[in-house]
Amino acid sequence: MMTSADRVARVRLSSVYLPLDTPVSDAKVLTGRQRPMTEIAFLFAEITSEQGHEGIGFAYSKRAGGPGQYAHAKEIANDLVGEDPNDIARLWDKLCWAGASVGRSGLATQAIAALDIALWDMKARRAALPLAKLLGAHRDSVRCYNTSGGFLHTPIEQVLENATAALERGIGGVKIKVGQPDTRADLARVRAVREHLGDHVPLMVDANQQWDRPAAARMGRALEEYGLVWIEEPLDAYDHAGHAALAAALDTPIATGEMLTSVAEHAELIRAGGADVLQPDAPRIGGITPFLRLAALAGHERLQLAPHFAMEIHLHLAAAYPLEPWVEHFEWLEPLFEERLEIRDGRMLVPERPGIGVTLSERAAAWTAERFETP
Repeated sequence: MMTSADRVARVRLSSVYLPLDTPVSDAKVLTGRQRPMTEIAFLFAEITSEQGHEGIGFAYSKRAGGPGQYAHAKEIANDLVGEDPNDIARLWDKLCWAGASVGRSGLATQAIAALDIALWDMKARRAALPLAKLLGAHRDSVRCYNTSGGFLHTPIEQVLENATAALERGIGGVKIKVGQPDTRADLARVRAVREHLGDHVPLMVDANQQWDRPAAARMGRALEEYGLVWIEEPLDAYDHAGHAALAAALDTPIATGEMLTSVAEHAELIRAGGADVLQPDAPRIGGITPFLRLAALAGHERLQLAPHFAMEIHLHLAAAYPLEPWVEHFEWLEPLFEERLEIRDGRMLVPERPGIGVTLSERAAAWTAERFETP
């Protein structure tokens, strides 16, 4: 096997807790399934090679799971030391099989994601290319929509102000949360936002898995008049047949996939015809390596793509997808990084910086709960 002269010299891991200014609630909170979210746990991986090349990656957990991701990453990180950092696909398999007894999805592969993303970041930096260019970009910018201004804990008057502010910033679309116990309140909320925005602004809604099949069908029909770009997660994330039935019955596209934690789970969703718009999350499915496998499958099926959260990573991956995608704008992660992404005319611009294009901020260091470094 041909190898480069370089080797992984060191892996640093950090467990970082990002506090949120306001406790966040979606439909899962209003229906009693979860508590409001007050912080996000991040697993950061920083990899250095013998030749001095560096890369950074991260995974995350909302609510429980962060300590588990960090603990698993600590167990497997040393398996990278001495390896050629360019052999990313082989190294992903090595790390996966190191923890195969606890599964090839979920928390175990989310721990791998931080390491995998760091290796891709290093490879792109080494090539002096943005990650999108290394992967083979189809475009230099991606349509973007804002989610963070439309959560259910936010009064509707503030949602309207947030929507205006997002458009003034250059963001191209707006997504709001629905899925309240009173569906009339949902419809009133959507009506108010559509009337405020006008018919020309792309508008999406997200029910966060809170409807059953009859309710989703009724709401889907009621929402048709608002010209939505998509209805997101109307049903339980694993109800592929239910999502497929909605996709077949409604003119409004159905979007889902963010809660799935492997390529295999997404493949089942695609096979069932359960998504018009696929919403994979690279940190959740194990990193960039599995995301590329999934993107190839989704592209073959001519599915629309709108990766979930983590715009700092997903901007590059969306730019490399053959069909025109969307990327989700969340400003929540901005305090973790020194850099900012540029948004103009409804699109998020791929940065010219090499790699993913981020470096950790001093505030990220202050929010660090634990650190680990390989020998």
